[in-house]
Amino acid sequence: MKLQELVKEKYVGRFYFARFVSNVGNGMAPVALAFAVLDLPNGSATLLGTILGINTVALLIMFPFGGVIADRYGRAKWIAYGDVLTALLLFFQVSFFATGNVPFWVFVIVNVGCGLLLGIWWPAFNGVLPALLPNQALQKANALNNMFSNTALIFGAALAGILVSTIGSTFALAVDAATFLIAGIVVYTFKHVTPPMEIVENTVLHDLKEGWRVFTSFRWLVVIDICFAFIVMSWAAGENVLGPLVAKEKFDGAKSWSMVLTAVSVGLIVGSLVAMRFHPKYPMFTMMGLTVFLAIYIWTIAKPQPLWVIIVAAFVWGVVFDLWKTIWDTALQTRIPREALSRVAAYDGVIVMLFRPVGLALAGPLADKFGVEFTLNGAALLVVIAILFSLLFPEVRKFERL
Repeated sequence: MKLQELVKEKYVGRFYFARFVSNVGNGMAPVALAFAVLDLPNGSATLLGTILGINTVALLIMFPFGGVIADRYGRAKWIAYGDVLTALLLFFQVSFFATGNVPFWVFVIVNVGCGLLLGIWWPAFNGVLPALLPNQALQKANALNNMFSNTALIFGAALAGILVSTIGSTFALAVDAATFLIAGIVVYTFKHVTPPMEIVENTVLHDLKEGWRVFTSFRWLVVIDICFAFIVMSWAAGENVLGPLVAKEKFDGAKSWSMVLTAVSVGLIVGSLVAMRFHPKYPMFTMMGLTVFLAIYIWTIAKPQPLWVIIVAAFVWGVVFDLWKTIWDTALQTRIPREALSRVAAYDGVIVMLFRPVGLALAGPLADKFGVEFTLNGAALLVVIAILFSLLFPEVRKFERL
């Protein structure tokens, strides 16, 4: 199927538009929130890590139930609900940032709420494109979706750098909230493409157990997810907590860090273009090997290198990560039984994100005790160890593309 034909498919264009808009906000959020928190009277890397960690813990709690909700009650509908409610929570948080004082309980309420909603949104999202397109079009459709999304991330990261340095981080956070509201309204217009189950015979517990049974039946999936739990932990500590701190102390703050995140996003777009034609015979072996570029990216932040070196490393990791995402989403959509897809995607998310709050919470205290450079070098080393461990398993090395 040609690209023009994909976009013209009923509701696919609308789906891409909604993803583009919400990802403008996602591109803004890491810069706007990081510097909004660091600029508070009590702001610190530890506070930032705690806030992000609360969000992730709530996400992990909801993930398995989110997969059941999405499979039972309509995936597109719950994507729309998630975006709109997230927007309302973010606007609530913005109202406190505008006063210059954000009580900790506000961060707790907003991040718990957003994490719970994301726990439904994430597994639901993975099941929408398969409802709109045939299997043979999914890799190209996933790549095109990533390209639209990543273009938005670039725009969002660059826009956040400009807004934070000129108008202020509070305004940038308000724009972020508005993007989710728009995306949710658009997705709601085609909620019927993934209707709820007409008859629900099993209990929630039964569905959870069945989803886990399907998930654990694919050893390549379990092994890679466990390894990525440690990889994501290292990535979160480096990029979400210590990266902004290095930019604030060594460079010129939000402008520098938005340039780094923009480079990641540019890499994601290039990765989307490559993914349309990139079909390695052994995709999991290839992509686990290429994940070493994340370790290199974290290491460049550790020194710190000249800013352009960090930007180049960020760009290369962006290319690799988008290839990963396209190949991974396609593998799930084509290998996992359709009726269990959201539940398996939920368990996939749980395992991958399991140690992210640990990385977020420990990054600041470890950096205070051992130094930023030592902590980041340790994170980079952990990525390499996880890669090597995954390649010990033949199910990963010999996984062949369909």
